[in-house]
Amino acid sequence: MSRSNLFGSPLFLGFDHLEQMLDRVAKNSEGYPPYNIEQTGDNRLRITLAVAGFSMDDLQITQEDNQLVIRGKQKDDSEGRVFIHRGIAARQFQRAFVLAEGIDVEGAWLDNGLLHVELQRPQPEVRVKTIHITKAGAAPTRQAIETKRRDQD
Repeated sequence: MSRSNLFGSPLFLGFDHLEQMLDRVAKNSEGYPPYNIEQTGDNRLRITLAVAGFSMDDLQITQEDNQLVIRGKQKDDSEGRVFIHRGIAARQFQRAFVLAEGIDVEGAWLDNGLLHVELQRPQPEVRVKTIHITKAGAAPTRQAIETKRRDQD
């Protein structure tokens, strides 16, 4: 699947990291295990994965930079058993979710084959910055800019 390079536009300066995150998400498109993402409050989210057959010892949750990674690996206990039909596979999985800056993973619990991960989303801050305009031919030097910045703080 080819995607146009939206972030190659000169209107999107400094968004290289966002493009890399989108590429990681696209690579993680396998459908197992199925999951839900729900909003449980104004600034709260919950990810729920269907992990029937996995115990708490079979699951691992890590936060790697801005990625939440959930891994599952079952122990193979089929030794000595004879299956007429085997439709429930003991398979491993890795599911990754890219988290926005500042998202806090509060905890997780396993209940009736569903793994729930609680997240808290920070309130966005409104940032307004005034840019000083100088006269033509009087381009500010780096020192003048830093002095002005210190004076404003």
